[in-house]
Amino acid sequence: MKQRSEVNTWSVTWGVLMAVLFSAAAAYLGLKVGQVFEAAIPIAIIAVGVSAAAKRSNALRENVIIQSIGACSGAVVAGAIFTLPAIYILQAKYPEMSADFLKIFIASLLGGVLGILFLIPFRKYFVEAPQEQFPFPEATATTQVLKSGDKGDSQAKPLLLAGLVGGLYDFIVATFGWWNENVTSRMIPFGEDVAEKAKLVFKNNTGAAVLGLGYIIGFRYALIITLGSLFVWWLVVPGMALFFSDAVLNQWNPTISTAVGDMSPEQIFTSYGKSIGIGAIAMAGIIGIIKSWNVIKSAVGLASKAGTADDGQQKTDLSFKFIAFASVITLIITFLFFWFGVMDGNLLFAAVAIILTAVIAFLFTTVAANAIAIVGSNPVSGMTLMTLILASVVMVAVGLKGTGGMVAALVMGGVVCTALSMAGSFITDLKIGYWTDTLPKKQETWKFLGTLVSAATVGGVMMLLNETYGFASGALAAPQANAMAAVIDPLMNGVGAPWVLYAIGAVIAIILTLCKVPALAFALGMFIPMELNVPLVIGGAINWYVTTRSKDNEVNQERGEKGNLIASGFIAGGALMGVISALLRFGGIQFDYGEWWGNPLSELLSLVAYILLITYFIRATKK
Repeated sequence: MKQRSEVNTWSVTWGVLMAVLFSAAAAYLGLKVGQVFEAAIPIAIIAVGVSAAAKRSNALRENVIIQSIGACSGAVVAGAIFTLPAIYILQAKYPEMSADFLKIFIASLLGGVLGILFLIPFRKYFVEAPQEQFPFPEATATTQVLKSGDKGDSQAKPLLLAGLVGGLYDFIVATFGWWNENVTSRMIPFGEDVAEKAKLVFKNNTGAAVLGLGYIIGFRYALIITLGSLFVWWLVVPGMALFFSDAVLNQWNPTISTAVGDMSPEQIFTSYGKSIGIGAIAMAGIIGIIKSWNVIKSAVGLASKAGTADDGQQKTDLSFKFIAFASVITLIITFLFFWFGVMDGNLLFAAVAIILTAVIAFLFTTVAANAIAIVGSNPVSGMTLMTLILASVVMVAVGLKGTGGMVAALVMGGVVCTALSMAGSFITDLKIGYWTDTLPKKQETWKFLGTLVSAATVGGVMMLLNETYGFASGALAAPQANAMAAVIDPLMNGVGAPWVLYAIGAVIAIILTLCKVPALAFALGMFIPMELNVPLVIGGAINWYVTTRSKDNEVNQERGEKGNLIASGFIAGGALMGVISALLRFGGIQFDYGEWWGNPLSELLSLVAYILLITYFIRATKK
């Protein structure tokens, strides 16, 4: 039977709706835990569900377009929230700094468009390669969902039920505070003594969304992330308190006036431990580029041939002439944005900024696509951190310093980060289209609309969350943006950056790489707070248990797939309800539960609720 046309009112409308909803959800979750979930699978499931409810037969390609437009959400959100909230964070220290909706929107939009344009010439290299070379784990799972839905299988029900459970669970915590959002070792007197004397503490966030994220990541990857966290919290933090007990280490941060031994574990982590993680992330990104250099050369060679050779690519993709023309126009608009919107009319600063942005975004595009094609994970935050350090050093060298330099470097980082994030996301969409016989040209054309909608949504949500919680208050972790702020502040003010701590982190990343351990995963664990890492390994352990407890491998596989649906529901539901809770706070509907959360019983109740949530998760995979 003939498939419906890919592009029509139904597919575009639902695609735009998914872009709006998941941009809001991903922005909240990413700012809270530092991880932006990939929206491809849940959007594909919803697309299949609404098509089935509307009795639209043969809607496979329609659903591919819905997924492709909607998946812009996660890509644009990652680019924006990893960098631009740093402006708000630094604003608490430097009131003259400012960020507005237009600046966030334009930076996100231009970065997303560049990511699309830079990737299209490389589509054939990645998409048509054998699966042994590029396994595309996320694209494989999403394609299975879309094809099974086209055959009449219903997977939307368990996803929606899990979304309801996870959403209500997180909504109760965020809005009413019936139980604490964290369980810590401090809830018992012995744990409090150990934290104060030995600087040892244990923390776990009991949210549904973070638990689901851990399941999707899987046990091995989540374990590496958590080991990185425990390395800093249980070795570095107590070690510094032991060996530098009476020392005030403030060479690179004059505001520190407390001896290390008098600090809490959290203060030691923030002041010193996180800098080691930043160095490890940066070095892991450099190692990734070195490993991917042959990929970059091969992809560039194929792209140059695509402009002249009649290999069929021009019939299926947007024309190479259009890509070249659109890229030049986008870069010109970006230059004008830098010149007049960010750098106060200074031509030299804007010229240097656009050259840096264009070169870095182009080179790293293939690195991002390669990472997604192989492991399904995009190390965009590490690459952006390197971009920010490089941009800061270069801009200071040409004379742009202080708060103006901070804003300029962060906006440049936002454009680059969004471009790389979009490239990684888009290569997944194109592989799905390749497997479902969807014309790439149509995916490429309508991807621009999804980018526009997502950029506008994330700009609004970011401003809402800042007004509601305040990024500088610590209510939202925004770990990547805090890292960007921590790096850029000393560089732009002539204060010595903690190069020694960065170097220690870099050495750790090199050693991990030599030992065949994924350095980026370990480094992210070193930087992200412990309470957001431990639930990842719990979710990963659930994944391992669910997929191994039967002697029948086929049953294990089915349970694992059902678990993916439940985890996706937890992530989407928890994140969306988090946005709704933020809207209620913004509207003045707020419950004061600070005193209750100070009571250790709130953490005990949180542990009970968490165990019940995990029990539901495991039992639901049996059905």
